[in-house]
Amino acid sequence: MRKSATAIIAIALLLITAGIIMLFSTSAVQAEATYNDPAFFLKRQVVALIVGFIAALACMRIPYPYWRTLAPFLAVIAIVLLVMALIPGVGVTLKGSSRWLRLGPFNLQPSEIAKFVLIIGMARWLSQSQRHVGRLREGLFIPLAILGSFAGLVFISPDFGTTMLMGVVGFAMMYIAGARLSYLIVAGVSGAAAVAVAIMHNQVRMRRILAFLDPEKYAENEAYQLTQAIYAFVIGGFGGVGLGESLQKRFYLPEAHTDFIFAILGEEFGLRATLPVLLLFAAFFFLGLFISRNAPDPFAKLLAFGITMMISFQAAINIGVVTGSLPTKGLALPFISYGGTSLVMSLVMVGVLVNIAFHASEPASRTALSGSRTVRV
Repeated sequence: MRKSATAIIAIALLLITAGIIMLFSTSAVQAEATYNDPAFFLKRQVVALIVGFIAALACMRIPYPYWRTLAPFLAVIAIVLLVMALIPGVGVTLKGSSRWLRLGPFNLQPSEIAKFVLIIGMARWLSQSQRHVGRLREGLFIPLAILGSFAGLVFISPDFGTTMLMGVVGFAMMYIAGARLSYLIVAGVSGAAAVAVAIMHNQVRMRRILAFLDPEKYAENEAYQLTQAIYAFVIGGFGGVGLGESLQKRFYLPEAHTDFIFAILGEEFGLRATLPVLLLFAAFFFLGLFISRNAPDPFAKLLAFGITMMISFQAAINIGVVTGSLPTKGLALPFISYGGTSLVMSLVMVGVLVNIAFHASEPASRTALSGSRTVRV
């Protein structure tokens, strides 16, 4: 298991390295034009990276059972931060969404913290209720209440992409813990219907769906980002145009250093770079599942599983959006996109995952599991 932990660390470092290189290349033009400093975004990301490394090292040393004890306290903090972001004058509103809090010269995104706390809360409840998780109350109603308390606040910010990500991960954890599939299907269909109705009553989101279905028709407005991203991949081809030589980042692809940075990677380095990134995320996914399967106890299994799903699904959704396989959503590419809170929390989750792998390597951890019920991993 220590080899798996080492591999997870190596994957994160490789992705972060690619992210730092691409961030400077992608953001320099916009940073120079807006802030008269081509390294403006890079400097802020490096600060977040340093904080993230320190937090990850701390999480590697903190025994994972402490997260179970801290779950209620962390839940209160996360919910308070989410509520604060919604209060006019307290939260920072950008492009119609109230997703940030001002923290000195930086913006804090509470939903990134809430994603991690959600995993801890779900893992705590589902692991301690395993004998009764097949029941409606223990296996569906209470886990949905935990999920809804976080996802609901994110939903009204509004942030549909993160809401859907949290929902998918939450339902996956419930299934793995042993909840009845029939209950989950009914709840999932009901939730999807509610989201669909909300999208239909939101003109911006509805036009994004229509743009996804017919990008050529909306190429000058809602599908503009997607169209420019596709151009980037086409121009890049297999070998790319070279580092720093992207045309799309020169104000053709808006906010290229955040959600659509993968497209610039494809333009500058081509398939020879985008394919390895895909393989690294795939390796992270399978290694995370391996760590979860061999974790010392049900809480650790569910915690490792939730972390693996959260990072892997977010990467899959981002890449799906950038390549035109999914409707546009505002989700960053883990470890690579610009975003301090996202980077720090991704590193925190890696630290916790590594700690679980270290505990799984200890013989005493395995013997402590004798006779306990296991989850579906």
